[in-house]
Amino acid sequence: MRTLRSFTSRPDSGGPRAHASPGPTWSRRLTPLVAGVLVLAGCAGPGDEPAPGSGSPTPIPSEPATSEPSSSTSSPGGSDPSSSPTGSSTDTGTAGSGCPATNDGPPPGAAVAEIVDVDGDGRPDSAWITAGADRAIGVTTASGATFSAPISSASPIPASAVVGSVATTDAGDAPVVLVDLGREAQVFALTGCAVTQTVDDAGQPYVFDRGFGGQGTGVGCSDVDGAPRLAGLLAEETSDGWTVTRTLIDLSDGARLAGNGSVEVVATAAAADDPVVTTAQEVSCGDQVAGAGGLTEPADG
Repeated sequence: MRTLRSFTSRPDSGGPRAHASPGPTWSRRLTPLVAGVLVLAGCAGPGDEPAPGSGSPTPIPSEPATSEPSSSTSSPGGSDPSSSPTGSSTDTGTAGSGCPATNDGPPPGAAVAEIVDVDGDGRPDSAWITAGADRAIGVTTASGATFSAPISSASPIPASAVVGSVATTDAGDAPVVLVDLGREAQVFALTGCAVTQTVDDAGQPYVFDRGFGGQGTGVGCSDVDGAPRLAGLLAEETSDGWTVTRTLIDLSDGARLAGNGSVEVVATAAAADDPVVTTAQEVSCGDQVAGAGGLTEPADG
């Protein structure tokens, strides 16, 4: 599995840490995810973080919603998916009617959380996650449709997730789910009545580094020119404080395809407890933070 061209899957490291300046590694695993609120309970909140440059798909931190770097304390404002969706419905529901109903729902034992409407019928839907070797991330809509995709990762850390709506380059906003696996964060598009893992232009999973590979430390949703953007973030400690770099992710094809976009330093000489720094070490969207309430993988068995 590739990581933003600089973000690639690797064994968990146990949490974010400061890294050397980002290189073109995030490429394809960092996608702009902005404050489009769908995060398991509505994404609208803390700022976003910056994300490092691109390279192989590797997670990139996202920055808080302020896009100006400050000199002291700043506020940062046609490939096929690698895993096929499971579940029954793959047809897009008629606008306003939601996805076609199926005869299943969340699997027994799955952790379930209410999220914002992802199929356009105006009613809140539910996201769920299962545990164990065959863990999966899925959605059950108010219309009765259930669809899911496997979470492929060797990470032993329980998965947690947030859902949000972010801007794409070709069709307005699209709902996505960000899955935090400790050492990396994966992105899945929730369009077309399916859960589809987002890939880069080479067809490899677009993954964000979470401090394991040195290309990024977090992922977030940033408000850029009034639109929510998915972003990879990198927080690095220097002799005079923390520097946060944000890489916006360019999403297309309903958020099923991602590529690294513009890179910007959004904070310099910032304090360790500055929101722009702490947010750059999380997987979040608005006021929803993966692992802090919301959707978390249940204990296996």
